[in-house]
Amino acid sequence: MNTTKFFKNIFLLALVATFLVACSDEEIIPSSELPSSIKDYVSTHFPANEIIQVVKDRDGFSKSYDVILAGSISLEFNKKNNITEISSISQLPDSVIPEKIRQHTATNFPDNVIIGWELDDRNQQVKLNNGLELEFTKSGDFLRIDN
Repeated sequence: MNTTKFFKNIFLLALVATFLVACSDEEIIPSSELPSSIKDYVSTHFPANEIIQVVKDRDGFSKSYDVILAGSISLEFNKKNNITEISSISQLPDSVIPEKIRQHTATNFPDNVIIGWELDDRNQQVKLNNGLELEFTKSGDFLRIDN
């Protein structure tokens, strides 16, 4: 009988955890409601690109922001309001790509430009306009070409 009660409690706990994870709520908000650090990032690195749309994404207890700019530029910010991903159909500003990564790309792919950048827990990736994706360490050391 205790075993049955134990498994019922485990099942109930798993069900509640699944519900919390599944409670993702996306809300379109005005750009005026963006945290100031995100507004500063956009105005510093993309001064000529107007904010078209902001989506606040609540996932459980954390929230993140997806910002769409004029010129088909998409920015993603994590729960700490730090940039984690940038994608575009044209070249990204040099100011958003770490120097070491820019140098490697310019040296090894001189005919291409960076149109995407992503930061995850361990590495950084850039996407080139020829479709190649390059992976780097957090400190900017080249790891590999990722197709």
